Amino acid sequence: MLGKIVTVTIDRRLGTKHPEHDYTYPVNYGYIDGLLAPDGEFQDAYVLGVEAPIDTFEGKVIAIIHRKNDIEDKLVVANEPFTKEQIERAVHFQEQFFDYEIIMER
Repeated sequence: MLGKIVTVTIDRRLGTKHPEHDYTYPVNYGYIDGLLAPDGEFQDAYVLGVEAPIDTFEGKVIAIIHRKNDIEDKLVVANEPFTKEQIERAVHFQEQFFDYEIIMER
């Protein structure tokens, strides 16, 4: 998936609260319609580089967040470059609960 152009449907807009957990989304978060993840749901994706709530986003998969202790990975989609450290800071709000690694193109 790295390097592919995808469209993310946002179902957790920047600034909204998680429906079950006590945190607010600091980034837009959604799914890629038609691409199934191992949990049987559509593939989840973080959208970086957009500072306002949005409904959809077309961009490049710049990283994969491989969760070592979960059934599914998360994609990171953007239209500008981000470092591994920038990605880690952006997704920490949710990924802090998992053992993960960030995979990027070299």
